[in-house]
Amino acid sequence: MQVEFLEIEKPSNVAVSAARTCYFPNGVVRPEKSEGWARKEDLLQGIFKGGHHTTLMHTHITMLISGMSRHLIWRLLHGHPYYNSEQVSQRYAKMKIENFVYPKEGDEGEWKAFYESRFDDYEKLIELMHDDVYEVTPKFRRKDVPKKAQELARYVLPQGMSAYLYHTVNVITLLRYIAIAKVMPEAGNEAQEFADLIATQLIELDSALEPLVIHAQNSSPEFEDFDMAGLKAKQNVGDDYVKVYDVVGDASYNVGNNYADVLRYAMILPDSGNLGGFSTYMKLSLSADAQNQRHRRSPAVRPALETIYARSYFIPPIIKKNPEALEVYKKSIEATYDFFEAQRAKIGFGEAVYALSNAHEIELVERNDFSSFHHKAQMRLCYNAQQEIYDIVHEQVTQLRALKVEGAEKFLPPCTVRAELGIRPICPEGDHFCGIKVWKLDFKDYKREM
Repeated sequence: MQVEFLEIEKPSNVAVSAARTCYFPNGVVRPEKSEGWARKEDLLQGIFKGGHHTTLMHTHITMLISGMSRHLIWRLLHGHPYYNSEQVSQRYAKMKIENFVYPKEGDEGEWKAFYESRFDDYEKLIELMHDDVYEVTPKFRRKDVPKKAQELARYVLPQGMSAYLYHTVNVITLLRYIAIAKVMPEAGNEAQEFADLIATQLIELDSALEPLVIHAQNSSPEFEDFDMAGLKAKQNVGDDYVKVYDVVGDASYNVGNNYADVLRYAMILPDSGNLGGFSTYMKLSLSADAQNQRHRRSPAVRPALETIYARSYFIPPIIKKNPEALEVYKKSIEATYDFFEAQRAKIGFGEAVYALSNAHEIELVERNDFSSFHHKAQMRLCYNAQQEIYDIVHEQVTQLRALKVEGAEKFLPPCTVRAELGIRPICPEGDHFCGIKVWKLDFKDYKREM
């Protein structure tokens, strides 16, 4: 794994100067004024130990990360709302055989053979699905057929597939990464490697932060247990993949330019939609949740995977229609589970997790306020959205409508919202227009081929 910090101002100078500014009558204290100031370290320690962490949030660190597993990105980097990332997409970029993370305690030869076998399946599926994808793709979008086939094939790739990305967080979030790495229920060794790398680089960047780093390293966080079985029994989940419950308030706020404009002004102009909301139990693939969790204002509880493990996996509907592709897909996933369970017995669940496929289904509980969900619904009811998340959001909206939640009829794709408001162009996707005039359809008539 490689982690590089882009050059920035010393975080301690910014934090201390921000704190001094609060009590300074003669204007803003500039960062350079705190370099070498006699009381700098005492004040830094004081604001940190007192929990006055806002001063440490002014400095954001942008990291260039490569060689981190998709699973650790899902579990650690994207498991909270206080970040921004741009990472290589498995939907749109062809994966490479050399980009895998090997568990520290695993037999490299066994894992290499496993990874090569799954990558072969990935490439077979890309080829097998080409014609099916071609048939359901509009003529003007057929140049994208290889990418669409990749999107389907990626489900058989293991969680050990690595990624490269830009990742930006503030100093407090970095310190929290260092602290919680030790309690990650999966990919623990890799999490600790990352924590050690950023601890070293933080101190190299700014030696005044060393006591804060040490505090984080010596802290004792806990990864909370979550009673998923109890929640499912209480909410009568049964065999449901999506179950909406605990609806509060309604969504009958005004949907104007604050929601339709691409800047989403509603994010900083709060309205009554923020005061109501709902919870959702959902079962979805790891691949889909990697997309789902990017909606930072839709926080979710994601239990330790060992507590909810079952041999359960998602199959894209279009693959089900191709017998040859379906056979390759099922054999690949079943072989993955066999390998995972053998490795689990050898090196433990948390390290064997790299073998689990993108298709492996997990359970989580998500909470949305209505304003945030309006944004999510626009993004995920678009026909260009990943189909699995589209189906989940469509079901959430369907259930909210069935519960007669006032305003639920406003949860629509962006083109429909824009059409109703008279905004042009109706589709904001430009050259990526899906080819279907969704804004002319009733919600009940929405249908995706893939």
